[in-house]
Amino acid sequence: MTSLRYRVAAVLALALALPLSLTACGGGSGGDDGKIVIGTKFDQPGLGLKNPDGTMSGFDVDVSTYVAKELGYSPDKIEWKESPSAQRETLIQNGQVTFITATYSITDARKEKVSFVGPYLVTGQSLLVKADDTDITGADSLQNNKKLCSVSGSTPAQRIKDTYPGVQLQQYDTYSACIEALKNGAIDAVTTDEVILAGYAAQSPGTFKLVGQPFSQENYGIGLKKDDTDLQKKISAALTKMESDGSWQAAFDKNLGPAGIPTPAPPALAT
Repeated sequence: MTSLRYRVAAVLALALALPLSLTACGGGSGGDDGKIVIGTKFDQPGLGLKNPDGTMSGFDVDVSTYVAKELGYSPDKIEWKESPSAQRETLIQNGQVTFITATYSITDARKEKVSFVGPYLVTGQSLLVKADDTDITGADSLQNNKKLCSVSGSTPAQRIKDTYPGVQLQQYDTYSACIEALKNGAIDAVTTDEVILAGYAAQSPGTFKLVGQPFSQENYGIGLKKDDTDLQKKISAALTKMESDGSWQAAFDKNLGPAGIPTPAPPALAT
């Protein structure tokens, strides 16, 4: 009887342990398979794009791949996780990713929830319209009840709400949805950072154009779990090396050069 009780207890212990072990293997920062999970955008040409063949491309992807290499992970050990703007903090806080490189502007509000390393890229908010549009010439011309699209949870969307209350702001989950709405005439313009818009314009030559001057400064950073100072230092060292050995400039030229954006000097890291 005693041995039977032990066998039953052992079976119960195994049954309870099994789901926990499976959960641990599926954790966001990699499991027993030695992989690292990195968040990025899947729908931003030139920055973070999942191609039809399943491969990833873009400046953010190249930055992430370089950082992962410096952390000890080869490209085949990277698992990419789509990170929409409104979900980035949640993905980091829940441990579903090790870090996120996804056109992620460093702001004081976000720094209350996650930590950053950067900036690794500096850009500014701009406007994209149809190529034949002559009504919208810059941010000030939006006030005439123009329909403007941006993404929920993004810094550009919040800036429009705060600064241009006369604009009819439509908020979608992704910029690709905004681009489709612009293409079919449902909205008049798309706003986000210039490098993002330039990527979409380059993808459809002659369809869209950038108008006006950038009306903000956005500092893109790599987001990671709050107060993980060890990982923060390692990512910072990786970015510093990338900027100094020419890899940063090569990645910019390859991914954003075709969009017509001059290659800037790499920004000095502040965090």
